[in-house]
Amino acid sequence: MGEPAGRTPGALGSGPFPGVLAIDSGGSGLRIAVARADDTGARPPAARAWDEPVRTGPSGIDAEDLLSRLLPAAEELGREAGVHGFAAVCVGAAGMATLGEDLRARLPGALATTFGPHRLALAADAVTAYAGALGQRPGAVVAAGTGMIAVGTDLTAAGGWRRADGWGHLLGDCGGGAWIGRAGLEAAMRAHDGRTGGSAALLARAEAVFGPVAGLPGALYPRPDRPAVLASFAPEVARCAAEEDAVALGILRAAAGHIADAAAAVCPPGAGAAVACTGGLFGLGEPLLGPLREALAERLPRARPTAAAGSPLDGALTIAAALAGDRLTLPADTKLLQITRPAPG
Repeated sequence: MGEPAGRTPGALGSGPFPGVLAIDSGGSGLRIAVARADDTGARPPAARAWDEPVRTGPSGIDAEDLLSRLLPAAEELGREAGVHGFAAVCVGAAGMATLGEDLRARLPGALATTFGPHRLALAADAVTAYAGALGQRPGAVVAAGTGMIAVGTDLTAAGGWRRADGWGHLLGDCGGGAWIGRAGLEAAMRAHDGRTGGSAALLARAEAVFGPVAGLPGALYPRPDRPAVLASFAPEVARCAAEEDAVALGILRAAAGHIADAAAAVCPPGAGAAVACTGGLFGLGEPLLGPLREALAERLPRARPTAAAGSPLDGALTIAAALAGDRLTLPADTKLLQITRPAPG
């Protein structure tokens, strides 16, 4: 992609200050933000959002789709924020670790051509979720929505990043929204069949949401958005649990155990490590949060539960600002957090 005609790379707004550009590309959409490099916490960043996620194709996350939305919007936001060029950019994307080859190949050159020399971080969304939740402190973060992944670090190069789960709804994401929804629908099917382990309450909710459950396999299996459809039933499981349905309560206790297992697998050793949970799954409320507090206390008795400070987009801004100011202490990683800097002129 070439730069727009008649434009000098890096020139955006009329202000004297450089900016930072943050991108959060996830399963629920695309969000970008621009802020001044020296005061990202002092004023609200200029931001844009799209509900449609970036496409995924045979070569992984589609860089062309991302760039077609990102470049013009970043130009507009840069002018709105009054920044002169970008000192640093952070792109956080779901699937960066396993599906990000096209992004890693295409983004550095395209962004440099359009915006001029800058420092660039290509991060897995779990890393931006970590930075949004804990900043640049050692600890562990569980990010859970439709899926579930945990990452942790002691901030040392030797320790690097530790990752648990995030393997998708067929191989893992245990305790995430799709996992809970699938377990709830399985209990509904059991009740429909008259098998043990079924729940009449979950069967009633499944039929209210999806119609007769005998038709559910034919409606669900061909859909490309199966994880999101499964996750859409997780709030129904939480409602049944709040009404004391024993099967629903058991599903959420099991989910809490899986989430705590992942946190324990990545948490740095020693007392006082911060552990935070972030993501839409935790909006299910006390039916999940109560068992999760118990499971975390059992598995990580020396850890310090910490409220997440911000979102993955906040984390991308944090990483970009730290990179711009030579203050980035999160460890680099070829898959999870790749850092590039402009070549000396």
